[in-house]
Amino acid sequence: MSRENLVLGPGVQLGEDVEIGANVVIKAGTVIGDGVTIQDNVVLGKEPRLGRRSTAEGNPLPPLQVGPGAAICTGAVVFAGTRVEAGAIIGDQAFVRERCVVGQGSVVGRAVTIENDVPIGAGCRIQSNSYITAYSELEDDVFVAPGVMTTNDNFMGRTDARHELIKGAIFRRGCRIGGGVVLLPGIEVGEEAFVAAGALVTKDVPARKLVAGLPAQVWRDVPSEELLAPDTG
Repeated sequence: MSRENLVLGPGVQLGEDVEIGANVVIKAGTVIGDGVTIQDNVVLGKEPRLGRRSTAEGNPLPPLQVGPGAAICTGAVVFAGTRVEAGAIIGDQAFVRERCVVGQGSVVGRAVTIENDVPIGAGCRIQSNSYITAYSELEDDVFVAPGVMTTNDNFMGRTDARHELIKGAIFRRGCRIGGGVVLLPGIEVGEEAFVAAGALVTKDVPARKLVAGLPAQVWRDVPSEELLAPDTG
């Protein structure tokens, strides 16, 4: 374990058996659980610098919390106000903003961006280079393939009316999103739905349906043998 050039802010709490690489910065108050792995060039607990027209809240943030057994990989940045739960993995060069939750055992892949105010459930997988916009929501066991793009603003930064209407995608339990999919603002992908690679999703996707195309249309049901066990929680 290397702690070369480690910078610890005041009030940082480190659990037992934490592994820390070189050139790591951990900001004030961050709480790191037992058995966490923090690789080289990681920044934890960063405060946001908001633009003048940002829709994100500017209120003070609680410290970042990283649960036991989680891993924060090389070059990742995780903001204050976020919670990374037990066993979750934040991949190389990933970027997770404020007021997010990365659920137990979930994986955020290489160079993924998770914008502010995004709750991610347990057992999710978000693969390389995907972009999860602010105010999206992922329930448990969601799969997001590489290069998926979500959006949240039909006005694209014009007019004050957008502030009341900004909303990212909602991914219901167990849905699967193929590579290179683009989802328009406020789309809901139903439980166990399947969105085929390259689709442009312009309207809500019904539960347990497969959609494909430009724009995406329902093709068929998701086969019963591909469905998860019922959620008894």
